[in-house]
Amino acid sequence: MAKILIVEDDTTLLQILESFLHRKGYTTENAGNVKTATKLLSQNTYDVLLLDYRLPDGNGLEILANSRQNGNETPAIIMTSFDDVRTAVRAMQSGAFDYVIKPVNPDELLATIKSALTQPQGAAHQPKENGFIAGTSEASDKLYEYIDLVAPTDLAVIIQGESGTGKEHAAKFIHEKSKRAEKPFMAVDCGALSNDLAASELFGHVKGAFTGALQDKKGLFEVADGGTLFLDEIGNLNYEIQVKLLRALQEKTIQPMGSTRQIKTNVRIIAATNDDLINSVNNGSFRQDLYHRLNEFKIQIPPLRQRDNDIVLFIDHFIKLANVELERNVKTISAEARKILLNYDWPGNLRELKNVIKRMVLLTKGEEAEVEALPEEMLFYTNDQPQAQSSGLRSVNEANERALIEKTLKEVKYNKSKAARVLNIDRKTLYNKMERYGLGDTAD
Repeated sequence: MAKILIVEDDTTLLQILESFLHRKGYTTENAGNVKTATKLLSQNTYDVLLLDYRLPDGNGLEILANSRQNGNETPAIIMTSFDDVRTAVRAMQSGAFDYVIKPVNPDELLATIKSALTQPQGAAHQPKENGFIAGTSEASDKLYEYIDLVAPTDLAVIIQGESGTGKEHAAKFIHEKSKRAEKPFMAVDCGALSNDLAASELFGHVKGAFTGALQDKKGLFEVADGGTLFLDEIGNLNYEIQVKLLRALQEKTIQPMGSTRQIKTNVRIIAATNDDLINSVNNGSFRQDLYHRLNEFKIQIPPLRQRDNDIVLFIDHFIKLANVELERNVKTISAEARKILLNYDWPGNLRELKNVIKRMVLLTKGEEAEVEALPEEMLFYTNDQPQAQSSGLRSVNEANERALIEKTLKEVKYNKSKAARVLNIDRKTLYNKMERYGLGDTAD
């Protein structure tokens, strides 16, 4: 039976946590401050440490640091309010296993504790890197080398890579290794912003600026001041917003919608795109001057198919995560299923691999996942369409690309959002390809 040390000065929350964990079969001891917790750790051993971040005589990170200095590798989970999340994330690089946000969600806490209990021996001190899984291939080594090189600078960065390769994780990793790590990291999906909404989201607005503007609102530039602003799928911003964005970067000032006030900002920009923005520059849909302002340093995230034996590492990692989440005990994958996984080309990259492994674990009652747990469409493409699937949607010939898009649209009953997810492209790209191939909008 696992034993948990809870360090929390809120007696009401402490009682709730202890009652919940006792019902789940755990034993607990508790402390209300750093001094008492440090004393208990010197006298007893525990399986998990559940540490409040803010305590009357310090914080949970001091307890963690003292524990590590004494050679204690017990996994620690930090409990923190939303305002302290970024500090907690940084602490993970120094040895914390994970964090949960107050008010604590019982299911999330239970899953995190189970995950901590199943981690490999001695892994508690290893940086978790915010979910950015470290591979060991040559391509992965080059990626981390570039991240380490650019992170301490203030250079604007373009992260380029296929859908599902982990561009936002890379952006967070850069932020956490930068001098801005204690300041906000804000992310926005530019592809999800309408033309009207984009200006408000990025630069803010004042009350009455437009219909529905019932109060003043700070834009992301102002909220992220001193920190990092991640602009995902930046190529989807329209021309008018591109002009305003360029001015904000050059002048380091913004003007909220409906206001004449100029606000100084100090924000580092990391932009991401599935396509090479130079193509958008050449076809006139993206401003060349903005491209050069953003492209102070470019990082290309390699697709999974180019990361050699990393896939074996990722498969094992995702099995462990799925076991905890789904309460399964899958220990291995059959030789036949593993061969298919290794030979498959993964057009959806890490995102697709994680979902496939999660599905396999869910469908496996025993300890070994079989071929039957693989998605049918994956078997279809692996066995019957190796040429098309091996090179991904973007590089198959036009006839196969048209056929694949048409087949997918029919299967999802022309739900374009779902079709784009299945094909691992954004909706804008899907619409462009539908128009190019004459695939009519026959259903919504």
